[in-house]
Amino acid sequence: MFCMDSRTGALSPVSVAKGIANPSFVTVSPNGRFVYAVSEGHKGAVSAFRFDESTGTLALINTQPSGGASPCHLAVDHAGRHLLVSNYRGGNFRSFPIRPDGSLGDPAQTIQHAGQGADPARQEAPHVHSANIASNNRDLFVCDLGTDKIMAYHLDEASGRISEGRSAAIAVPPGSGPRHLAFHPNGRFAYVSQELNSTITAFSAENGTLSALQTVPALPPGFEGKNSCADIHTSPDGKFLYASNRGHNSLAIFRIEDAGTLAPVGHVPVRGKTPRNFAIDPSGKFLLVANQDSDAIQVFRRDPETGWLAPAGQKAYVPMPVCIRFY
Repeated sequence: MFCMDSRTGALSPVSVAKGIANPSFVTVSPNGRFVYAVSEGHKGAVSAFRFDESTGTLALINTQPSGGASPCHLAVDHAGRHLLVSNYRGGNFRSFPIRPDGSLGDPAQTIQHAGQGADPARQEAPHVHSANIASNNRDLFVCDLGTDKIMAYHLDEASGRISEGRSAAIAVPPGSGPRHLAFHPNGRFAYVSQELNSTITAFSAENGTLSALQTVPALPPGFEGKNSCADIHTSPDGKFLYASNRGHNSLAIFRIEDAGTLAPVGHVPVRGKTPRNFAIDPSGKFLLVANQDSDAIQVFRRDPETGWLAPAGQKAYVPMPVCIRFY
């Protein structure tokens, strides 16, 4: 846990949470009182923590099995009543009720995917990488890297029950490998980072379905090295989109046009290796990158007019950082 200076972006260590093995992806409840984290391993698990704002510490509440190997993503519904965990190697996602004290109830439902994709090495089976809840708290889109599909579901806010959505599965080009999805603040557009072919696809998001608008490369022209796309986020004002490249070790920056399409701005080196995750602070002034293989969080200052990023001169050293969340 760190505290960030809102003027300079400097990070000061506050506390270290214990009681969890190999934590990777984390998320925060809408009320800010609870934090949830996966234990990424063959026997996956998800843990609930209570956050003490006065001390900046996390206290373990309870742990539940994730329902599959290698859990890699978490999402809390907007009412703070249900948690969804995506199991990459398990090829499924599981829902849990969130009790009033923040603890996780027994698993409510597990949705298993089937199929494979064009890449025999990476797409030999389904690999669910993220479950993403739309702003209406009903439409649910699940990125399956292994099958080259984004599955559409319906989430019942009251019961947490998940059912088939109002559209069929949304297919992406063979070998793309959809990974993470970011909704535009206006809820009308969505953007998917595709890990295997290093592209970004823009979608219109209406009536419970996604319709492709455009696919653009996440890499600059002429790059021929190995790369895989990872995280993706829009700026709080909805004007820019950012996506991380592992291999090229950069953030790709795009301007979001009125129609939801993307115009390239450029690429900024992350000043480290393997930017698996990043986060923009709520004010939109700073962007923090988790460089997994250089053991550091790099802080950038963001220009709200151009979208460009400049090193803020701040860095925090953390062993293999893989997820950043602001409270």
